Amino acid sequence: MADIREWRGQPVVDEKDRRIGTLESVYVETATDEPFFATVLTGVTKRRLVFVPLEGSVAGPAYLRVPYPKAKVKQAPAIGTDDVLPATDEPEVFAYYELPYATGTGGERRLARR
Repeated sequence: MADIREWRGQPVVDEKDRRIGTLESVYVETATDEPFFATVLTGVTKRRLVFVPLEGSVAGPAYLRVPYPKAKVKQAPAIGTDDVLPATDEPEVFAYYELPYATGTGGERRLARR
């Protein structure tokens, strides 16, 4: 998973190998610069980027498998295809996946797009 940024454009599948969409970008934790969330391009007519945590994901020969059902990922917080996650929306993304959220000690945001 260390080279996850190089997987942009690859299919993203759920735990049962059902296609969710295409890996668009990676958001890293600002404190560690380690990949933490991915955005997945979904939709045919209404295209959007949904967020999914990378913990527990597996990179295969031509896919990225995430440990969440397709339906859950499709309903996840999303942004437009040309947008970036606002700092004020970070807590919502973490809460959706029941992950703890805290800003940095100086109040800095938790995620950065890479």
